[in-house]
Amino acid sequence: MTDAQYFTKAGLDKLKEDLQELKTNGRKRIAIDIAEAREKGDLKENAEYDAAKHNQGLHEAEIARLEAVLSNARVIDESQLDTSKALILATVRLRNLSNKSEMKYTLVSQQEADFKGGRISVDSPVGKALLGRSVGEMVEVAVPAGKVKLEILEITY
Repeated sequence: MTDAQYFTKAGLDKLKEDLQELKTNGRKRIAIDIAEAREKGDLKENAEYDAAKHNQGLHEAEIARLEAVLSNARVIDESQLDTSKALILATVRLRNLSNKSEMKYTLVSQQEADFKGGRISVDSPVGKALLGRSVGEMVEVAVPAGKVKLEILEITY
């Protein structure tokens, strides 16, 4: 992960909080699980102990992943964005040209994406198609159901 990842201030703060939670309370829970499993007898035949140690490895891997993301994280200076184009942090209102339905998405980093909340990653197929586009432009996006043509109706920040 050598590429910079861009975050909103709130998104970066949330990532830091998640990492802190994993390092403190998460590690305490894992240590308790290992201690409880250790008390149950011979470690060579103790499946609970093996599972607790496996969970510890997964937990530490997640901590390392978040630390790597944070080491390459950059906060977006919203004042420097070209607001006439769809860039990260833009809320884009779209019309599906085949069924005339409208949708609205906010373009965010992969870590901040929440499809149900209307926040899509700039790395998603739709996000990639929208980046750098302006109001009135048409984009064609390959989705599992085929290709979809979308019209950009509005861009707000």
